[in-house]
Amino acid sequence: MRILVSNDDGIHAPGLAVCEAIAREISDDVWIVAPETDQSGVAHSLSLNDPLRLREIDAKRYAVRGTPTDCVIMAIRHIMDIKPDLIISGVNRGQNVAEDVTYSGTVAAAMEGTILGVPSFALSQAYGGDSVKNLHWDCGRVHAAKIIRKVLKEGIPPNVLVNINFPNCSPDDVRGVNVAVQGQRKQELLRIDERRDGRGNPYYWVAFGRGQSEPGHGTDLKALADKRISITPLRLDLTDEPTITRYAQAFDSWD
Repeated sequence: MRILVSNDDGIHAPGLAVCEAIAREISDDVWIVAPETDQSGVAHSLSLNDPLRLREIDAKRYAVRGTPTDCVIMAIRHIMDIKPDLIISGVNRGQNVAEDVTYSGTVAAAMEGTILGVPSFALSQAYGGDSVKNLHWDCGRVHAAKIIRKVLKEGIPPNVLVNINFPNCSPDDVRGVNVAVQGQRKQELLRIDERRDGRGNPYYWVAFGRGQSEPGHGTDLKALADKRISITPLRLDLTDEPTITRYAQAFDSWD
């Protein structure tokens, strides 16, 4: 099996090394194509106005000055002589659950792989205030390969990617696996943090305003809160079928 590994945290990220180790548990034919710099939060963006710069680091290891989506396209359409059988994106520094999946470059790399017809996984490691400088990378390193094999054996439908999140705990403290729906935060809002530079001119950071809320039953948020690994299959088709039916009925007659 030929595996392509990518991420959004960049070619030097510790999570990429963890993802490579996971991939090598499954196959000895592993290729690394990852962004030259941190691309967190770029979502499913393409570099259309800037050229892509490719740097070969070693055999089967490349850095691309571009987005995670660029990396997957570059790998499949240019670098690799044979299309990969599997794509693993991550392991992201921080969870990608609930609304995170719409911002995540980690998820986007798996999304692009799915678009190109390759079974794809996005892996992320949750952390908290107690582990912000020392993430439980071994949680994914120990459990991921077994989960990936099991999912592949079960099969991944076309146009579906698999989003896996590991809880903020050691591998031995994981309480199980939940196949969960995508959650929704009720009290976590993005805000703008205004600051001043040395000349008194304003500049801004996008920041998080966090509140306390009870995660919904059966969601990825709840799984992580319970120290369980969450597995969520995500569809590329974002169409809301009940609404499309209602709208279609509304426009049955054109006045």
